[in-house]
Amino acid sequence: MAEIMTFPEAPVMEGSTLPVTIDDDASPVVRLIGRTLRDSSRIGHAQEVLGRSAGTVVVRSHDTPQTATISFDSKAITVTGGVVIEPAATVVVDLLARFAAVEEPAGDVVLAAGILRALTPPLPHWRQAAQDFWSVTREIPGIPDVLIVDADGPGGPERQRFGDGPSEYLIAGQPDVLAGVLSGADDFAASLAAGLQVKGTLSQLSVMTAASWRVRFDV
Repeated sequence: MAEIMTFPEAPVMEGSTLPVTIDDDASPVVRLIGRTLRDSSRIGHAQEVLGRSAGTVVVRSHDTPQTATISFDSKAITVTGGVVIEPAATVVVDLLARFAAVEEPAGDVVLAAGILRALTPPLPHWRQAAQDFWSVTREIPGIPDVLIVDADGPGGPERQRFGDGPSEYLIAGQPDVLAGVLSGADDFAASLAAGLQVKGTLSQLSVMTAASWRVRFDV
């Protein structure tokens, strides 16, 4: 895996970030990139990148045909499916590993490094991620009345409970795994393989999978 250790300075718009827009009928990779860039913008991460006034970057999945183009101008950051114009830079990433680069970037290495930084905002605390997850998904039809999140952290087990009612669903795991899946940074199925544990009915599992897609892809 290629690892970019430094982030050179790039042209920026002083003290501001740009709104992020996506295709009307956006593909999953476009939605994933758009949601991640919005998360970075909301917490003030990588402002030196998200305030750029020009540039284009193609993001390619390393193991699927999924491709998207990120374009900067003075008004917005636009994410579109495919390769819409000749890019200034191209990055090849693992979409199931929080946009980890798997090849050396091509083209403008400064811009490529900036995009990779913007696509990897720090994870929220698992408790905050759980609260946000519940707020976003609680109105989905069939969602359990109660979501219980158990974290097995270095200080011992911790529990957070959301909602009230007879039907319950339990999610348990290490804090980083919980924060990743509940914030949308990680795929639900991949998180199960990484040690996430769930307890509920098969129908609840289906609904919770849909809930994770809403958070991950902002749908």
